[in-house]
Amino acid sequence: MRPAAWLVLPLLVVPVGCTPPQPEQPEQSAAPLRPAPTGADDPRLDAALSDPVEDPVYPDVGDPGVDALHYRLRLDWDRVRKRLDGRATILMRATMDAPRFQLDLAGPLAPSSVRVDGRPVAFQHRGKDLLIEQRVRADRRYRLRIDYAGRPRPTRSPSTREDVESVGFTLSDRDEVWTIQEPYGAFTWYPVNDHPSDKALYDITVSVQAPWAGVAGGRLTSRREVAGRTVTSYRLDEPAASYLTTLAIGDYRHETDRTASGVPLNYWVPRRFASSWPRVRRTKDAVEWVERRLGPWPFSSAGTLVVDTMSGMETQALITLGNSDYALSDPVLVHEMVHHYFGNQVTPRDWRDLWLSEGITTYLQFVYEAEATGESLDGLMDVQAERDQMLRDEAGPPARFDPDDFASGNVYIPPALMWHEVRRRVGDAAFWQAIRSWPRAYDNGNAGRRQLIAHMERTTGEELSGLFRDWLMSPATPPRT
Repeated sequence: MRPAAWLVLPLLVVPVGCTPPQPEQPEQSAAPLRPAPTGADDPRLDAALSDPVEDPVYPDVGDPGVDALHYRLRLDWDRVRKRLDGRATILMRATMDAPRFQLDLAGPLAPSSVRVDGRPVAFQHRGKDLLIEQRVRADRRYRLRIDYAGRPRPTRSPSTREDVESVGFTLSDRDEVWTIQEPYGAFTWYPVNDHPSDKALYDITVSVQAPWAGVAGGRLTSRREVAGRTVTSYRLDEPAASYLTTLAIGDYRHETDRTASGVPLNYWVPRRFASSWPRVRRTKDAVEWVERRLGPWPFSSAGTLVVDTMSGMETQALITLGNSDYALSDPVLVHEMVHHYFGNQVTPRDWRDLWLSEGITTYLQFVYEAEATGESLDGLMDVQAERDQMLRDEAGPPARFDPDDFASGNVYIPPALMWHEVRRRVGDAAFWQAIRSWPRAYDNGNAGRRQLIAHMERTTGEELSGLFRDWLMSPATPPRT
């Protein structure tokens, strides 16, 4: 998630050149676009196999008995009636024998039909819990089709941050749609196993009255006009957690670009936000800086989507940012692009390890700011250290945060300071080798604190478990070097 505004230090923006944008077109990459899987036994789905767990922080969301492999979403949005008609075709694996299973789907969206392997089945919809009365067997795969409709609305966020009071499907005062959903909230617009431990592939098609268009994460595979409606289709061709999906609907202008390494870039900006384009086009520079630090971009595309909010999110392959100088600043662009290695490529197994994504991402943001301004990185970290104890007092230690204070400063600053201590202990060469190899070690998977510490110790040859324990679990600021 985008860091709160007070995390970003004053930054001297360094002028850079931008390649002139290419005309709007379906995005292409060096890899050919393969057909989407249509059957549950398609071997390409093996890339999305997960080991879902029940979340210890938010246990009411997600079902560890479901391993979703692929979501095909067809979304029809009526701007006048503010109604969403959806069809979700879900290819899934059952992780255990059970008489029924459950998905998350918000109450305002009413299912009209549920089919399993082509046969209609009974279901119950209680609050956000969609109970499907189908006996399943462990490791067997199933094909679901769920038709649903309603007038979606966001759900309350378990956070005290002003920029994320609610999460999920949001309708602005101008009837534009956008979604930001961490730690949950995807269930406000499609049926989903809404937990980070269950990553899946996605194909999303959005239909809306022209000239507006729907935008989703991943590669734009087609755009066409049909009977006065704009129909756009997108593909996430590497597994994504549900909180990393995105949807926006509005009067958008689309541009494409490409990094020096060949990563295709997509920029989507509402036409009324024309002044945002110079900052949005700096996405290219952010991706290139991150590639120099962490290695080749881990996905087939990247880009930035601008929406009418104060917040922002590292939504996979297309980050979602509010239209403000802060949200579109260089440090935030870098922060969200680093997340693609820490959070997107390797996703926390459960929400206890939110610090794992936010801490290293915040630290590399400070590394970037020190380079851009010429300031001392040690000096920047000293300034942040003055607030460490206050953040622990307000929301708890980073790995034991208050569940009602999600994504507060305690999961950003204290673990960023921890990473600075790790770097001092192991030295620059070992530090960069370790954090560059970590995302590749768990590519497209999930991992937590135990796996990270083992990787760091194995890669650096240093004993680090005590350092991690003190910084992540202690209610008091540990001694600094």
